[in-house]
Amino acid sequence: MWLSPVQAVVMTITDRHQTYARQVVGTLRNEGVRLEEDLRNEKIGFKIREAVAQKVPYMIIVGDKEMESGTLALRKRGEHATTVMSVEGFVSRFHEEVSSRT
Repeated sequence: MWLSPVQAVVMTITDRHQTYARQVVGTLRNEGVRLEEDLRNEKIGFKIREAVAQKVPYMIIVGDKEMESGTLALRKRGEHATTVMSVEGFVSRFHEEVSSRT
C-alpha cells in the first residue's frame, strides 16, 4: 500500500452522503493518505468493481449508517468482507501499514 499512487477511494452510496464523504476526504488528506473520491451517482457495486480493477488498496464506503455513527465501511483489496471502523482507527491502521511497508 505504501507504494500505491492512490491508496484509497472514498465512495458514496447516494448523493445525500456527499457532505460527510468530503469531510472524511479532508481528514484523511490531512493525515497524508493519497486518495480519490467517487461521488458519482452510480451503483456501489459498479464503483467497487472499478476500484478493484484499478487495484486500489482500500475502498471506503459511506452510507446512512456510517454518516449517523461517524464511521467508515472499509473494504481491503483482495478481501470480500467489509469492516466498520472509526476514521481515527483507519488513520492509525494506515500509518501502521505505511511504516511497516506491507
